[in-house]
Amino acid sequence: MNKTTLQNPQYQTCIDACNTCAESCEACCTTCMCDMKNVAMMTRCMMMTRDCAMMCMMASTCMSRGSEYAKKMCMMCADMCEACAMECEKHSMMEQCKQCAEACRMCAKECRMMMN
Repeated sequence: MNKTTLQNPQYQTCIDACNTCAESCEACCTTCMCDMKNVAMMTRCMMMTRDCAMMCMMASTCMSRGSEYAKKMCMMCADMCEACAMECEKHSMMEQCKQCAEACRMCAKECRMMMN
């Protein structure tokens, strides 16, 4: 089995955090959409998680290819992840929202470290 060499291995921890966060946000959004009796209450959560997932994927892609805008994308990603975490924490009685908030906090932390 061949080992893949990454273009920018120094970004790998942040790339992994962004990918994990994107997955968690997508799962959270799906869970919220399926909760038919509370779907109206979960509208902002669903919108935030969709935006956050997209931002995380974009940041991950920029870091993977060594974009000159990777750090700027990470700064924006950190801001969006923190906002998403705050929204998901309002619904922490739902396990998927709780897990999403944790993934968002971790991703924001890793993205902020990219600024150093």
